[in-house]
Amino acid sequence: MGVYPGHDNLSALVKKVQVHPPSANRILLPDGRYMAYQEQGVPVDRARFSLLAPHSFLSSRLAESDPHPNRNLNSSAMDMLHLANAVGVRGKFWVLGHSTGCMHAWAALRYIPNRIAGAAMLGPMVNPYEPRMTKEGEGKNLGKLSLSLGIKDEIVIEETIFEEFWYRDVEESVRQGSTTPFIEEAVLQVSNWGFNLVDLQVQKKCQRRGVLSWLKSMYGQEECELVGFLGPIHIWQGMDDQVVPPSMTEYVARVLPGAFVHKLPNEGHFSYFFFCDECHRKIFSTLLGTPQGPLKVQEETPLKGDMEEIIPVATSTME
Repeated sequence: MGVYPGHDNLSALVKKVQVHPPSANRILLPDGRYMAYQEQGVPVDRARFSLLAPHSFLSSRLAESDPHPNRNLNSSAMDMLHLANAVGVRGKFWVLGHSTGCMHAWAALRYIPNRIAGAAMLGPMVNPYEPRMTKEGEGKNLGKLSLSLGIKDEIVIEETIFEEFWYRDVEESVRQGSTTPFIEEAVLQVSNWGFNLVDLQVQKKCQRRGVLSWLKSMYGQEECELVGFLGPIHIWQGMDDQVVPPSMTEYVARVLPGAFVHKLPNEGHFSYFFFCDECHRKIFSTLLGTPQGPLKVQEETPLKGDMEEIIPVATSTME
């Protein structure tokens, strides 16, 4: 059965789920599980940038991946790292999250920060039970997520192209015939993530253990380092988003004052993300600058007596 967003009468939205032939690209993870993925863009050796997009709830790789028996956000970040390595990404890559998929993007910033170039998030979900959020009295309001939609979202979901994509995505997500992954995903969203967003805040941490460290601090020579996520974080928030309200992004902006928040008047939860080429161009130009096209794979002319070898210029891919 598929559930269509934005409607109150779910009984009228029951639709038979079709099982399509397996078609996913998959990688074998170190623990023996398989992970499915969809790759888009130019080949790995011709791309200037890489971007991984963990999918949101009731979505898929379009999911034909094997479940992790002890899944948490640390294992989620490690899976992304293994995927990046398996498809040939050698340097840093960006993460892009939408809605509940941002939970996994946040995890990447926390657990594999040295491989992350930056993050782009649209209508980002945060844990409504974060200690600081509860302390500030916001958790009660932020936890009341709505299934209703704004005007622009209502227009988007009525389009045939969105309906076909939505059902096809849901069909992929339930391919294995088990509801357990959905339950685990929902529970994980509102459970202890293993970290708080404030842990990503850039701060100076100094070593002050022992007499030597104390003496160095007295003479301004204490050993300090920056901790937290040092790369850029960009958030696009529809101001008419009734699924993930703007108050969530306002909270993130207070906890992570270095984040860039792009407020989108009249946009909803889906309207700036699905089937909007101009929106995508604006997002990518903000993150990556003016498009320069794919890199050229150059051949280095071998010296006499040397073995001939092709030297790739880039080792990342836009997904």
